Amino acid sequence: MTLASSATGRRDDPGGRTAPSGWLGWVSTTDHKRIGLLTVGTSLLYMLVIGVFALLMRAQLTQPQEHFLSPHLYDQLFTVHGSGMIYLVMTPFALGTGIYLVPLQIGAPAIAIPRLTLLGYWIYALGGLTMLAGFAAPEGAHASGWFSYPPLADSVYSPGAGSDLWIAGVFLAVTGSIVMGWAVLWTVLRRRTRGMTMLRLPVFCWSMIASCLMVIGAFPALLAALVLLAVGRTDPSVFASNTWVIGYQHIFWFYGHPVVYVMFFPYLAAVAEVLAVFSGRRFFGYQGTALSLLLFAALSMSVWGHHMFATGQAANDYYSLTSIALLVPAGVEYFGMIGTILGGRLRLRTPMLLSLAFIPQFLIGGLTGIMVGTPVIDYHVTDSYFIVAHLHYVLFAGSAFGLFAAVYYWFPKVTGTLLEERTGRLHFWLLVIGTNLTFLPMFALGYLGIPRRVATYASFDGFGLLNLLASIGAAFLAAGMLVFVVNVLGTLRRVSQGRGTGRRQPVAGAHPGVGHPVAAPAAQLPGGPPAAARHQLRPTAGPAGARGRHPGERHVKRHLPVVVVAGWGLLNAVLLGVLAIYRESSLTYWLWGSVVLLLELAALLVLLSSRSAPEQHVRYRVPDRGAGAALPAAFGMLTLALCAIYSYWLLVVAVPLLGVAAAMAVRGTTGREE
Repeated sequence: MTLASSATGRRDDPGGRTAPSGWLGWVSTTDHKRIGLLTVGTSLLYMLVIGVFALLMRAQLTQPQEHFLSPHLYDQLFTVHGSGMIYLVMTPFALGTGIYLVPLQIGAPAIAIPRLTLLGYWIYALGGLTMLAGFAAPEGAHASGWFSYPPLADSVYSPGAGSDLWIAGVFLAVTGSIVMGWAVLWTVLRRRTRGMTMLRLPVFCWSMIASCLMVIGAFPALLAALVLLAVGRTDPSVFASNTWVIGYQHIFWFYGHPVVYVMFFPYLAAVAEVLAVFSGRRFFGYQGTALSLLLFAALSMSVWGHHMFATGQAANDYYSLTSIALLVPAGVEYFGMIGTILGGRLRLRTPMLLSLAFIPQFLIGGLTGIMVGTPVIDYHVTDSYFIVAHLHYVLFAGSAFGLFAAVYYWFPKVTGTLLEERTGRLHFWLLVIGTNLTFLPMFALGYLGIPRRVATYASFDGFGLLNLLASIGAAFLAAGMLVFVVNVLGTLRRVSQGRGTGRRQPVAGAHPGVGHPVAAPAAQLPGGPPAAARHQLRPTAGPAGARGRHPGERHVKRHLPVVVVAGWGLLNAVLLGVLAIYRESSLTYWLWGSVVLLLELAALLVLLSSRSAPEQHVRYRVPDRGAGAALPAAFGMLTLALCAIYSYWLLVVAVPLLGVAAAMAVRGTTGREE
């Protein structure tokens, strides 16, 4: 069975039949590459539409007492913006990338259950249209937030067809995601080519295994919550008691926290592959990273209650402990990435720039996640702009940068040509400036007390300057997205005209799924590599102790433990202090914190003793002559400086906040005694 491109533009599907050509061939295809492209393309279109909603909200919040949007329309926009980015953009893009790449990476002739995979795509796409159709309803779209807590979301407080369309649209979109997740997991577990063992899988495939396990295990909980909400809208008395009101939150957040990692793991893996390729090294700590992804997925199913600390209906001790335990697998993945780039020869192309920015920016999101996973801090910042900043540093400053790195990195695989490098660099810098200018002030806004989901604020509150900065940053983000769209459309136009970007190597064949020529590695060209390039191809992978091992690997293994232990030790000191201050019995939390520290040290041993990525994934390294030779040491020093800065930042934010909280607790206790 082969997948071949014919002269008439028709292709054979996995079942051996000739597939129709033209638009009908796309909408009825069973080719996993086309289904993946449909999913990715649809999610990017939804991103552009839903991103406009964010710009409208930032325009409303630029100045105090602004009336650019009505309060009800503002509520609709933030609801559909949050819902769309999670249900329609970040999650489906990750699954679509897996549908396209996983069969290629494991040598599978096709994806498992291809027709059901196509059905999953159409269910997802139609679910998104159903959700957006709520704006055409007389009362407007749904306006109760992406989590839609009852009784606010019932038919009494949220009447109208827009809310019903939102429930139906989310149900369809999530059902389609579950179907696509099943297909990817089935493919990677059961359809690997001969010799492709589990420990030879690329890191991206491991990320898809962990993500799809969470899709299958946690996403049905959201379907159950939506059914409960639909029943409550039919009979509002269901939510008359606290049982189902809090029960809905437990069911929803059982989905709501694992989905964060579904929107993170594939982009983390894309960044990992980019770092390895553009550093000229095998991925450091391959087995430890694979194990940490599975451990992360397991722990993610046990932390949902930290979203409910303010309700008083969650076990603070348990959910705080499990939230802090997430540091263990997260640290393994982070230092795997750092260990990959230390000692390498960095080539600062656009995918590499986006991947390097991913590391410190997502670190901010991760550290603030530990903060809000601690009850004493969460009580102060819950439902404030601090949470908005944390979420966007996770999903935009982190995952979205990984998304764009994946697009720039794998775009030549799909089209046979690179995106324009200069335009890509402009896109990168606009994103970096816009991201940090938009979301960093929100931490201060939330700490100072501005609540989330407010359409306006008073001029005497003192929030005007920070909101103005955030809105200016949003303008930078809009400009960056416009540059990205122009880059993609311009490159696709040149490809359709047969011009490309002038960066393609001689064509060795046609991509079976798209029909565009794809450059082959020089070592695989007929007759071997050209004479001028033959001396540059040096094997970098081989058995342990072989001469082909990169010389920087010994340097990394000698110095990385010091960095890791020092960084995690400092972070643990802060966390143990947090736990000890707000607990009456500090001994219990000191013991639990010591267990977490021991687990971290054990994870370090696993990471530092594990092998790098399998040798067949990086067969050759092309040295980068020139300025790149001096970059690894400089970047290592920069990484250490960033770790010190962020640790200091955590201390100066957490310690004063804890002092204020402790003083308030003591004052409250004294007042009650009097």
